[in-house]
Amino acid sequence: MNYSIEPFKDAYKDQLLSVWDSSVVTTHLFLTILDYIEIKQLVKEIDFNQFQVYCLMQDENVLGFVGVAEHKIEMLFLKPQFFKKGLGRKLMDFAIRELKANKVDVNEQNTKAVIFYEKMGFVTYERSEKDDQGRNYPLLRMRLKPEQSL
Repeated sequence: MNYSIEPFKDAYKDQLLSVWDSSVVTTHLFLTILDYIEIKQLVKEIDFNQFQVYCLMQDENVLGFVGVAEHKIEMLFLKPQFFKKGLGRKLMDFAIRELKANKVDVNEQNTKAVIFYEKMGFVTYERSEKDDQGRNYPLLRMRLKPEQSL
């Protein structure tokens, strides 16, 4: 399969939101339904042009995306049917090499994501009891180990 990583375009927004939704429904089983609905609304309102957002494309289809601001990965989502195929790694490698990303926050309960980031060379340096919106979802703040930085 041929994949490309391309800058976000407004024309991709609906696909991007669909990727976010399917990924979160699959991986964020710890969210209450009310929190999921509130977060989904917040995500719909994001101006993705305010971040360095790149989409993993196959032809005109968005399979996943990564968003970086100030060297921090703010979002990384992939369609669930593409999990475990090296595509998350492809997006991460791009974010680290091309966008100079070296930090990420991850929900502690999203254990598969924590393991993924650890495999990518990130280590936890701080833990917060609540997420950035004050919800009871602990966050792990992670950074790239110095020898992993490119």
